[in-house]
Amino acid sequence: MTLLYPFVAILALGLCTARAADQTPLELVATIPMPGVKGRIDHFAIDVKAHRLFVAALGNDTVEVLDVAGNRHEKSVAGFGEPQGLVHLPQSNRLFVANGSANRVDILDAATLSTVKRVERLDDADNVRYDAVGRKIVVGYGKGALRLMDANSADSAGEIRLAGHPESFQLEARGTRAFVNVPTAQHVAVVDRVKRQVTATWPVAGAMLVYDIDSGKIVAKLPIGGDTDDIFFDASRKRVYVICGEGRVDVFRQETADQYSLESSIKTAPRARTGLFVPEHGKLYVAAPSVGSAPARVLVYAVR
Repeated sequence: MTLLYPFVAILALGLCTARAADQTPLELVATIPMPGVKGRIDHFAIDVKAHRLFVAALGNDTVEVLDVAGNRHEKSVAGFGEPQGLVHLPQSNRLFVANGSANRVDILDAATLSTVKRVERLDDADNVRYDAVGRKIVVGYGKGALRLMDANSADSAGEIRLAGHPESFQLEARGTRAFVNVPTAQHVAVVDRVKRQVTATWPVAGAMLVYDIDSGKIVAKLPIGGDTDDIFFDASRKRVYVICGEGRVDVFRQETADQYSLESSIKTAPRARTGLFVPEHGKLYVAAPSVGSAPARVLVYAVR
């Protein structure tokens, strides 16, 4: 099995052959404005059933709520401190918001968007994931740790120490490992979520790296656009979408587990470096922050 790694994001899971222009893998089908939103935009979460997209507007200290069925801005929720990571739990209809400058995780009722609980003393709370196997919320924070919290009570369930602040991380779906990007240590930390310890570290460099997650060996290294912050694997189409802040999405096709080819580079917008691929909707959502006279917005791409 392989692990795909750009500089700031990793995903379990490329030699470049561009496809013809009429076979573009992504088609811009809508633009959803986010009125009044200024500054950097970080990560997303989705309520698939309700067709609501939650956007962490870090520089605006808000969470923006979008109706992606009607492609419209629904609401701006204030009261956060540099919101960075988001997770929506459909079973409880709770939205977890990691706040970087406020040093906490806020838990909201996703229906009313009211705050249910706050978990304090989580310095620089950043990325957040849901561990469905262990029924835990996992938050990267501080100078180097993953905090585990009970998904129902949000009580602490322990933590895992790391060599530096964790940026993006992914959880192994059919196992107990997590793969954590630790930029200051220049490695991916392989974490056992049950033993709560680091079991291996893999060195990293620029570009997109594909790892064999059993051996830790790099099996492919591919050039990508600059300022990358989000990457997604489309299992049904065997594609990788790399969102690059220089203003494009690089789309790679998985030929084999160890071979990838550049299918296309799709122009987006300046500093558009985060987003979310929602396979249930067949859409890739890309955040475009306000730059100059251009307002903040989410670009909606249908995958083809």
